[in-house]
Amino acid sequence: MFTLGRFMQSTSPSTRRAWLLSLAATVAVAAGCTTPTTVVPPKGMAISTTPLVGKFVWRDLLTDNPAAVKPFYAGLFGWQYEERTAMGRPYTIIKSGGQYIGGIAQAERQVPQQPNSQWLNYLSVPDVDQAAERTRVAGGSVVLAPFDLPKIGRAAIVIDPQGAPLGLMRASFGDPADSPEPVMHRFLWTEQLARDPAAAAKFYASLVSYEVLVHDEGDKVFRVLKLGRERAGIMAMPFGNMQPLWLVSVMVADPAASAQRAKELGGRVLLTPRMDVRSGSVALIVDPNGAVLALQKWTPR
Repeated sequence: MFTLGRFMQSTSPSTRRAWLLSLAATVAVAAGCTTPTTVVPPKGMAISTTPLVGKFVWRDLLTDNPAAVKPFYAGLFGWQYEERTAMGRPYTIIKSGGQYIGGIAQAERQVPQQPNSQWLNYLSVPDVDQAAERTRVAGGSVVLAPFDLPKIGRAAIVIDPQGAPLGLMRASFGDPADSPEPVMHRFLWTEQLARDPAAAAKFYASLVSYEVLVHDEGDKVFRVLKLGRERAGIMAMPFGNMQPLWLVSVMVADPAASAQRAKELGGRVLLTPRMDVRSGSVALIVDPNGAVLALQKWTPR
């Protein structure tokens, strides 16, 4: 069974870059051609009155086979879809409880006979051009140079100094508003699995002025990036042969039951809930086309 870790490990940097570039082009075209004629928030999205710099504001599932994964996520989370077409290319809006939460973009395979799929997270930054250049200077690279999304804003796609793909975004109409409390079956948390967590935290603190909170649990150190509220985490990669990535989680009531359901729907379970991993509140799964996703139960502090 294919996994993102295997793809990112077994393919060359040039192949991974080509894959991301093809995906980025799809996202840019689709997003730019499905917007309203004036700069107003999209219907189905609550918008903050002030920019929420440091928040992950959008997620795209980038895959060569959207048809294989849409029933999976609909069956697992009850997600609904709105189909769009832009310049002959399909782009799907994901809705949860009537709210837009992400998209699904199609791209070509770069490795024959090997499916590929990945969640790409977009980070709200004050200035996309400056953030892309800072990423390059710090040792990362720019996959898709800053570009305008008509009636939406400006975006770029980079690979950060750790080697993790990331979208950068500055929306003209504002960022998706924070919910007072997390919402079931919507995105809950984002964290980087990094080769050097300390260096990663330092880079992101310089990029968007995060406060870095360090939680030392003896054999494990977990870093939280905070700006206004806790926005993301950084931890060491659990497996030495993985490539760094930003891992996204979806809120569920019962991670074990949801992981079992994912398996029944054609996915695969990488990690079942264990008490030595965040008190059994997290499961890791792979969707039918290879995208890694966390299932997480949220408990108020």
